[in-house]
Amino acid sequence: MTFSPSAWLTPFFNTPLWRAGGVSITLGWTIGILVLFVLVTCLTIAFKSLLKNRLLKSIGFDEGNREAIATLASFAFGAFGYIIALQLTGFNLASIAVLAGGLGVGIGFGLQELTKNLTSGLTLLVERKLKVGDFIEFEQTKGYIREISIRSTTIRTVDGAELIVPNTILTSNRVQNWHYPDSRIRVIVPVGVAYGTDPLIVTEILLQSAYMSVEIAFNPLPKVIFNGFGDSALNFELWVWVEKVERAVFMRSSLHFIIEHNLRHRGITIPFPQRELWLHNTDSFEAVKEQDQEIVKPSKPLSLKEMLLEVSYFKHFNDLQLRVLIEMGCRKHLHDGDILIRQGERTNYFCIVLQGQMDAFYENDKISRKIFTFNKGQYFGELPLMLEVPYPTTMQAVGETLLFLLDRQGFQHLITTYPALAEEFTQAIAQRQEELGECQQKLREMGLLDSEDLKNPVSWLRQRLKSFFAA
Repeated sequence: MTFSPSAWLTPFFNTPLWRAGGVSITLGWTIGILVLFVLVTCLTIAFKSLLKNRLLKSIGFDEGNREAIATLASFAFGAFGYIIALQLTGFNLASIAVLAGGLGVGIGFGLQELTKNLTSGLTLLVERKLKVGDFIEFEQTKGYIREISIRSTTIRTVDGAELIVPNTILTSNRVQNWHYPDSRIRVIVPVGVAYGTDPLIVTEILLQSAYMSVEIAFNPLPKVIFNGFGDSALNFELWVWVEKVERAVFMRSSLHFIIEHNLRHRGITIPFPQRELWLHNTDSFEAVKEQDQEIVKPSKPLSLKEMLLEVSYFKHFNDLQLRVLIEMGCRKHLHDGDILIRQGERTNYFCIVLQGQMDAFYENDKISRKIFTFNKGQYFGELPLMLEVPYPTTMQAVGETLLFLLDRQGFQHLITTYPALAEEFTQAIAQRQEELGECQQKLREMGLLDSEDLKNPVSWLRQRLKSFFAA
């Protein structure tokens, strides 16, 4: 007698387990319907992605509308697909209508929260009061809506975290939508000035400060409100509008810096509450005063602002320009003999020597020769940064050295904002013939330099700067 696997497996898969919907439920039928359901699910996901990222995007729908339409359409597509899958297996849905109704009531009682979230999800998708991409605030949480699904909504907070919120929270609580109907918001900056100050001058300074900020919206125009008379100050408010709500905190900070600078420049003081204290038995304070006079106070270290002002390129910068420069860069401290970067390595920093000095060594298999020394106030790194080539030399610190570093974006902003600096850099680079020759040799090896470019290095550098601006 021979063993036949098919003779043994066929009864195993085809043996009826029970009857439902007019068909015999077997293991083979169950596997078949599961395969169909998986296929419908995959097709539904692909349909949603195609509809959201291709079709609706090509028509011109915004992100929020694409998400809502694609989600609702995919639900309908999936439900229709599951029904077709059951029909293909011969399953009669009408025969279980009563049973489904009873199960629905039972499931509804047992899964009330899930049912509420499903209903809330449909409400959010249909009403469109909250959309994907909106910046919302609720329960001390702020963030952008990343996705609205049937059960929950994904929110990316301002701290960068992904927050999964049940839909009922968004439909049953107070939610502030900063993008409804548009994304513009008003930023209010309160300012107090000393009594005796001309309010007209204050108005002029505040409006001037608003127009000095690059991020304000000019429709509506900035306004100055005289709020009244405080205990120690005349109270004003500057109202400005910003196009993007996420930039409001940076706008407010920038305005604080600008207003303080302009008020100080015009000799207007910002008062603070003052109180008078009457002291008794002050003789005991004389001994303490004498001790304080004997203490030698340590010398105050130079601030980054003071060190940058000693650099010839920045000596004419005002406080506002220095603030932008300081925010773009960072300091790096090196000890004697420390290597900043080795020859042949790549880096994306423009370096200014604030203290100490840096030696540039050219190295090969036979020699290590010092070809440049960068002292206080000088800079390096602009050639590898602009030409996108490895460092032609090894940079080593001599003594205790402090550098100010600007990355590619910061350097690009600097020479774009101040074209005169770009011309100074070009002339200074052209004088470093040896370093320039090393960079040109690397570019020739990479096939990125023509012989014509070698005839006039200054013109070639200007051309490279223009391409750097356009990057």
